[in-house]
Amino acid sequence: MKQHAAGPTPEIRTPSPVLAMLGVNLMVFMATLDMSIVNVALPTLVEALHTDFAAIQWVILSYVLVIASLLLLVSRLGDMRDKKRIFSTGLVIFLIASLCCGLAPSVSWLIAFRALQGIGAAMTQSLGMAIVTQIAPPSSRGRALGFIGGTVAMGLMIGPPLGGILIGILGWRSLFLLNLPVGLVALWVVARRMPHLPPVKTGERFDLPGAAAASLTLGAYCLGMTAIQRGGFADPAGLALLGLSLVGLFVFVAIERRAAQPMLDLTLFANPLVTLPLCMAVLVFITGASGFIMPFFFQSAQGRSVTEMGLLMMLLPASMALTAPVSGSLADRYGSRGICLLGLVVLCGGCFSLGTLTVATPWWGYLLRTLPVGLGIGIFQAPNNSSIMGEMPPHRLGVGSGLANYARVFGQSTGLPLVGAIFSALVLSSGHIGARAEFTNAAPEALAAGVAGVFRWLGSLLFLAIVLGMLAWRIEYKRRRARAVQAPADA
Repeated sequence: MKQHAAGPTPEIRTPSPVLAMLGVNLMVFMATLDMSIVNVALPTLVEALHTDFAAIQWVILSYVLVIASLLLLVSRLGDMRDKKRIFSTGLVIFLIASLCCGLAPSVSWLIAFRALQGIGAAMTQSLGMAIVTQIAPPSSRGRALGFIGGTVAMGLMIGPPLGGILIGILGWRSLFLLNLPVGLVALWVVARRMPHLPPVKTGERFDLPGAAAASLTLGAYCLGMTAIQRGGFADPAGLALLGLSLVGLFVFVAIERRAAQPMLDLTLFANPLVTLPLCMAVLVFITGASGFIMPFFFQSAQGRSVTEMGLLMMLLPASMALTAPVSGSLADRYGSRGICLLGLVVLCGGCFSLGTLTVATPWWGYLLRTLPVGLGIGIFQAPNNSSIMGEMPPHRLGVGSGLANYARVFGQSTGLPLVGAIFSALVLSSGHIGARAEFTNAAPEALAAGVAGVFRWLGSLLFLAIVLGMLAWRIEYKRRRARAVQAPADA
């Protein structure tokens, strides 16, 4: 297969690129908010819909699994069709599904409508970075992508406290109906201010076998990791699904190698400046999956109230939201590689700092330890995404956006069961509880030691990300030197 070289991104002239990008960010905000705001509603939904916790988890899982299964498929469509039309259609589907979720009469209907909502979210999330890359001036691409990173952090930060307030005042249905006014504003902005974004390369055909294999493979992987999260690494259903995803991966690669116009151009991965940043992103988002063990530390180990816990857990996404746009601007000015490395080093240091948590750690001690984690992720994310999109050929921007988004989904779906398994093993190894006991019966010291041990393990994992970042920086440095030597010879 012939390898495509990244070329200059075709500039789309629009009279108001800022407003066009605002429409993208509003949709990103809603999709992210919907993932974090629903988490706080699960106990309320169990009672209101007369169901159990095993069933209500699918309110979250159906949304996430549909997004994971469709990301690459929609990304490929974005390179073949008008990106604005796909994005607008996804936004409409998301709004209709949000209304249906708010009116759902039972848990089964709510799960089905959440899956429909996931279709709309996948159609918009997969193309968000591609649209911003295409309409933003090249000199400010990193800053524009940084605002997307800040928007994601804001959605994660605002979701839990806003969800608690809305449930208390208006009930759980308001969590979904909230999307309607925000979404209608986003739809108006997109319709009026976003230019049409037709494909750069016309006449391409859609790879239906490859799309089916990719969706089944990614769906089986995420579902398998979810089963392992609940049943452990010996769970037979989880292992079977992971085995199915591995077989599906080989089938997908075989299909793409033979396809005349593959859904995912595998030659993209021959470029180490695409592959290395994607691997770094996966490792960072595995680290980001650690947040779900913090309630064990704050509530069970330290005895803090739910309100205190919510405020403390807002610190990490708040620091991400503050630094992501700034780091994007710095990447535009100084290049992305060094900024990415700085973010990884800060993040690694923060993880090792959280590895010193104890039962007696005061709130300000947690603040000083967790700030570097949020700052590190915020510093890393926008320059890393910018570097990925900058290496994409113009007719593969949609696929590049989908790959960058899927690195996040893959890292989170891998990180949750992995972090859970490490935490469980550390708490159980304390000897204070039996193998089948509930963690709420564990000694506070054992819980705190388990949380601290997880972050020390994650800090060690980030050393690998730092090595990959240094390798990417070295490769880019050699390429620049080669171009500098070649330029006088060509002249």
